[in-house]
Amino acid sequence: MKKLFVCLILLSLSSLASTVKIATVDIQKVLNTVKEGKRATEKLKKSFESKKKDLKKAETSLKKKQEGLQKQANLLSKPAIAKKQQELQKDFMELQNKSMSYQKEIAKLEADYKKPIFDKIKTVIDAVSKKENVDMTVETSATPVVYAKSQVDITDKVIKAYDTKHK
Repeated sequence: MKKLFVCLILLSLSSLASTVKIATVDIQKVLNTVKEGKRATEKLKKSFESKKKDLKKAETSLKKKQEGLQKQANLLSKPAIAKKQQELQKDFMELQNKSMSYQKEIAKLEADYKKPIFDKIKTVIDAVSKKENVDMTVETSATPVVYAKSQVDITDKVIKAYDTKHK
């Protein structure tokens, strides 16, 4: 839908193509390159690694329990095996729930860390676009511009302006 909208705008402006100056910016590159974005990414990475380590530990424990059950299977009665299998199933479900909970937590942290940066990026893009005297700025990582007669990539200028403004 977004791509269609951009294409329709570009088509409608085709008669004005000689007078329209379009700028492109890769917001994802800006986010990953500015100092504040790198700090947010590092925080997320630390949180992710901590949770990954915790899940790996729980997974290893579960595998050991499963291997132990397989080794004892010949020595245990059928009801005892069934009980151990139920415990394993319960532990597995808890591991899955923990994993889903961690995924939600990481997604929320990412939104919390990056939303303020995106808001600041938007104001910097506006300022750089005005300075460059462009009529329209298009975000390229989501909707790449295939062709525009007059196009300027302002990504690096936005990164520089952002880091200068938001130290």
